[in-house]
Amino acid sequence: MALAACSQPGIAPSGTDGVYAPGVNLRKPAVDGLVVGNRLVDAGHYELALEAYTRAALDDGMSPEILLGVGTANLGLGRLGQAESQLRRATEARPDWPDAWNNLGVLLMERGEWSEAEGVFRKAYALDNGESDSIRDNLRLALAKNEFPDTVGDQSDDYALVRRGGVVLLTQTP
Repeated sequence: MALAACSQPGIAPSGTDGVYAPGVNLRKPAVDGLVVGNRLVDAGHYELALEAYTRAALDDGMSPEILLGVGTANLGLGRLGQAESQLRRATEARPDWPDAWNNLGVLLMERGEWSEAEGVFRKAYALDNGESDSIRDNLRLALAKNEFPDTVGDQSDDYALVRRGGVVLLTQTP
């Protein structure tokens, strides 16, 4: 009886209603690696996103969605060669996907290949039916860079990477 008075009311010393966090439910299926990778790219954690996409590729194979995610993460890390290979593979696998074409255009802008980037953005814009503001803005920037490469300063180079379900901004720093 004396011990009952020493404990806080409403806190059970054992059982499921305790003060401790619940354990991990190992029977519950894990969250899809593609979803985790996309969220990590949104947060700017590109290395962790690559790990999540790798886990997703082990489960589902190298789908165009995973190729796009890996390419976008590598682009965010500045690995332009790897990113280009993956983004081109994504556009080959799904040639009607505006998100992949847009991100390839962003990569080409990063490399200074204005003419090819303009063509890629035109394709992305046409496939998207002009619905995406970020693709339109990227096309405008590519047109300006292509027409006036010396007058459009590098300080205003905010490219918008697109992925399914949202927009990820990639800001070029001088």
